[in-house]
Amino acid sequence: MQSAILSYKHSQIHFSAGGAGEKLLLCLHGYGESEKTFHFLERHLPTGYQLVALDLPFHGGTQWQEGLDFSMEDLLSILAGIRQHLGIPAARLSLMGFSMGGRVALSLLETIPDQIDRVLLLAPDGLKVNFWYRFATRSVVGKQLFRFTMQHPGWFHQFLKAGNRLKLINQSIFKFTNYYINDRRVRDELYNRWTCMRHFRPHLQVIKSLIVQYRIPVRLLYGKYDRIIRYERGEKFSAGIESFCTLQVIPTGHQVLQEKNVPTILSMLES
Repeated sequence: MQSAILSYKHSQIHFSAGGAGEKLLLCLHGYGESEKTFHFLERHLPTGYQLVALDLPFHGGTQWQEGLDFSMEDLLSILAGIRQHLGIPAARLSLMGFSMGGRVALSLLETIPDQIDRVLLLAPDGLKVNFWYRFATRSVVGKQLFRFTMQHPGWFHQFLKAGNRLKLINQSIFKFTNYYINDRRVRDELYNRWTCMRHFRPHLQVIKSLIVQYRIPVRLLYGKYDRIIRYERGEKFSAGIESFCTLQVIPTGHQVLQEKNVPTILSMLES
């Protein structure tokens, strides 16, 4: 994979590219990860594919200087710049989104369905409205409470402990949330990342209609033991569009994006 920097407004967008061909596979990483999570795929790309993976704001090597706002217009402009950099300005897209990147991929499908060949969603966020995320990043009260909690997390930590003790919060979620609460640097990253990505809110019924209208193959991959993003969300989304949307569940947890799963991932790209 060849690393590159794209200047955008006041920011520096880091991305990498590998493979060769007119088919462009845009890869979008999960929360707290980077474009490096897709590097292993370069060795297995089908003929004719070029893989591009970019670091989203406040992730990896991207230096985001536009405040806590990242919009679809920003992403489309960045994508156009990357296409120009690669010399394939009119290339159609296949999308691969893991976890948080799945939400971004769904939003792209909703915005430019006529440019999309297929969509691969790996344990994707975005197929269920998360009340707490919407409350924390979209409402006035929620944003104030979210910021206060990131600065003064003590009360929330006690709330989590009580919920876990009463078995209202399972152990996996309790440990996962505790990780993001107990470290000041991690809390600041959480606040910046969540707030910055708040504009990516896929409208699922619209997207399902567009999948059918443009006949876009959508492939869903979930881990059977994933306690963060459950495969039942994918089952509900695919209902009624089974001719275009298929779902696979493999015996792993949330981290389905691993080299050992390459045969399954490639089958999603080629089927």
